[in-house]
Amino acid sequence: MTGIYQKIVIATDGSEKNLSAVIEGLMIARVSRARLEIVYVIDTKPLYTGVIEESYAGMYDTLREEGELALGQVRELAGDLEIETFLLTGKPATEIARFVKERGADLLVIGTQGKTGLGKLILGSVAESIIRTAPCSVLVVRKS
Repeated sequence: MTGIYQKIVIATDGSEKNLSAVIEGLMIARVSRARLEIVYVIDTKPLYTGVIEESYAGMYDTLREEGELALGQVRELAGDLEIETFLLTGKPATEIARFVKERGADLLVIGTQGKTGLGKLILGSVAESIIRTAPCSVLVVRKS
């Protein structure tokens, strides 16, 4: 590896708003020849909003399928780039920051807003939290 970055993590939520960040991260990885890891976090908060216990498993399965689909889309976009994908569960900002620290990432690429674009007007609440806690450089990419 000869680029400025050795390991890049791209966080995706599978949304259209996040696509620009995924594409930018893939381009940087290609140019820098960095190892590339893609992460999707199943946000468990919706599962604890008073839903009856019987439907918990069904909701989790739906969220997991959504995550697997999002990771599959990134694999397709990556083409011949070698990537690893990871499906995590928990609070997205917390899990992403933990993941990049554990994996020793040099760069984290995220979108400004994802599925929950109502959290903040300019910068999504997950992106804002990650910027504050990530142990590496963070590239925040606007939807183009």
